[in-house]
Amino acid sequence: MPENKRLNAAANQTTGQHLSADFFPTSDDPRANTQIGARVDGAFRGTTQQILRWAACKWGVDEDLVYAQAAKESWWRQSSLGDWGSDASACAPGHGLGADGKPGLCPQSFGLLQNRYPYERGSWPGIATSSAMSADTAYAIWRVCFEGWERWLNDVERGSQYGGGDAWGCVGRWFSGRWHTAPSDQYIAAVKDYLNQQIWLQGSFQEP
Repeated sequence: MPENKRLNAAANQTTGQHLSADFFPTSDDPRANTQIGARVDGAFRGTTQQILRWAACKWGVDEDLVYAQAAKESWWRQSSLGDWGSDASACAPGHGLGADGKPGLCPQSFGLLQNRYPYERGSWPGIATSSAMSADTAYAIWRVCFEGWERWLNDVERGSQYGGGDAWGCVGRWFSGRWHTAPSDQYIAAVKDYLNQQIWLQGSFQEP
């Protein structure tokens, strides 16, 4: 599979690192850190599509879902920055207020899957510098959700009772941090639209 995002060249050849031992919160099942978090390392190099496929295989999620979600999040561009905010305490190292060209603001989200730094501090700096680390971390989080181990989802606003085994529910949770709320389900619908189009195969998507 040839590269279709040449701007990822450096990040695709950069591997990640292990997560902090307490990456997942104490409100999760302890197995989130011991069985899932401990396996994250971003230790893969390849084309952008190969990296996304590797993450899909590693964490047991459909690769086409991964392709579609990464397209929705970043158009498969590891250099993407998002979720700009004015809270200096939420800025990543080296990305203080104004450092990335927007006065008074800093990006909170980085990479192929727009990993959110304030909630994923233990994955820094790999989520910004390594395509594999962005994907590996994102789908490790998806897997913890899918296993039913994010118990806190039943303690916050939700559209239904959270439980394991709902692959698309965990896609929506990635966007909103909530379970089947309206924003979650709108995001799910948008990712499904890209999936149905197989957007990553369309001519407008190619940047070889």
